[in-house]
Amino acid sequence: MKKLLKRKLLNLIAGLGLLTLPTLGASSRPNIVLILADDMGFSDLGCYGGEIRTPNLDALAAGGLRFTQFYNTARCCPTRASLLTGLYPHQAGMGFMSDPAGYSSGNWINDWYRGDLRPDTMTIAEALKPVGYRSYAVGKWHVTKEMEGKSKHNWPLQRGFDRYYGIIPGAANYFTPGRLTRDNTTIQFDADPDYHPARYYLTDAIADNAVRYVNDHTKQNTGQPFFLYVAFTAAHWPLHALPEDIARYKGKYDDGYEPIRQARFTRAKKLGVIDPQWDLSAQIGDWSAMPRKDWEARCMEVYAAQVDRMDQNVGKIVAALRSAGQLDNTLIFFLQDNGACAEPVGRNAKKGSAPPPMPGGKETFLAYGAAWANVSNTPFRYYKHFVHEGGISTPLIVHWPAFIKRHGDLEHQPGHLIDIMATCVDVAGATYPARHHGLQIQPLEGCSLTPAFSARPIQRDAIFWEHEGNRALRVENWKLVAKGAAGPWELYDMSLDRTEMHDLAVRQPERLKSMSSLWDQWARRTHAIPWPWKPPYGEIPAHNSSPPVRQ
Repeated sequence: MKKLLKRKLLNLIAGLGLLTLPTLGASSRPNIVLILADDMGFSDLGCYGGEIRTPNLDALAAGGLRFTQFYNTARCCPTRASLLTGLYPHQAGMGFMSDPAGYSSGNWINDWYRGDLRPDTMTIAEALKPVGYRSYAVGKWHVTKEMEGKSKHNWPLQRGFDRYYGIIPGAANYFTPGRLTRDNTTIQFDADPDYHPARYYLTDAIADNAVRYVNDHTKQNTGQPFFLYVAFTAAHWPLHALPEDIARYKGKYDDGYEPIRQARFTRAKKLGVIDPQWDLSAQIGDWSAMPRKDWEARCMEVYAAQVDRMDQNVGKIVAALRSAGQLDNTLIFFLQDNGACAEPVGRNAKKGSAPPPMPGGKETFLAYGAAWANVSNTPFRYYKHFVHEGGISTPLIVHWPAFIKRHGDLEHQPGHLIDIMATCVDVAGATYPARHHGLQIQPLEGCSLTPAFSARPIQRDAIFWEHEGNRALRVENWKLVAKGAAGPWELYDMSLDRTEMHDLAVRQPERLKSMSSLWDQWARRTHAIPWPWKPPYGEIPAHNSSPPVRQ
């Protein structure tokens, strides 16, 4: 017990920045740029083994640090809520999704599954404001159930950001996104007086507005640091890409899934981002049985083009920082919100109807399917939604020339996106308060990553997951995981078998019992249970009263 309390104290101290960095004046506090990609797999980037062109992200990795065992929460909304607040998603009010769900009108949902950021949480932007940061956000928001503006209480400007451009809901047409939001105003994409390019493409628009915010901030010359949150929608469906980007990948995927997957597996081992002793999980999909191989290959060509264009736009943001003389003292994070997406959106034509059109154009609305998602997640099992490694593993690139000297190094310590808030508070010299807007707020769950920036250990007890009844726990090199609310627990030694091919649950019943008990304690503490999934876990409570209101 004493050992556990000591470790918790160290976690708290590290999370508040008391062990790692000196006291900073406003002029020396780093800018922070947090870049989040959407629905991408572990091996899509070149610096993680992929064949897609990502020279700008590869350059950030070469000049910084790559984490090989970093985790998200398996789904869009929960990841964003967790990332912005430093809490597990249920604590933030996003136990499932922000979209209206069948259970939301019943008497059995509780406030932790409400689908709206809770008022007793604090965002990174709110945490950094007291130490002089200006905060800007661009891209996908997706952490409020009030999508179309009846209430804007959880829109970016109401949660600490000074400027915003993007989409409040979770997806849009890349060429004609319809409604966008600038600050607190809903606008049509083609009627924005502040941004009217000759050719609209959402990935470009997100980066162009990010660059604008960087330039405007620099011109103000206030000496204030800034926090910039860049939430790309790429490479979330629909498969929409610019013709010149698609052309770059013509014929690249004509031989099907397995050659690309095997090549990624080989490169990732050579790069050191996966262990050569791990087995490659099973291939999903039979290329020889595909009736329209040209169509199937085109899906991946368009997906690759989306990732390529996102990387080009990361390059524009980095160039703006460099031009402004801000790059050296800017901490840049790049990560992804979940594993690759196996959802079959638009892929299954009804019997007797015409087959789906070739993807890529604005008139289409398609996803690339489970087989290509399996390739994107090389070498792992499963996808977005699930908490096996394919659903929750993300690259994390960290670049900060003024502080991180481990150029091109790999960091193998596990981490979780709840750690990003703790790291931002740490490097900014901020204090995470006990109260905000008249409410007692929930304490941070994550640990600062700054010890890893200088090759020191991160002190933590465990990392936990729950989404749609899929659940997991990682303690050091051991992982407990289950698929679905009724699924049995599986047990894996991550040091030997991170691809989760050799279940040790039967062989180690005592370890399984102790770890499942630990998960249960966490789930009750963080309100992951009682859950609304079937079969229900524990008693289903009566509908709670409305959550507390900020003053």
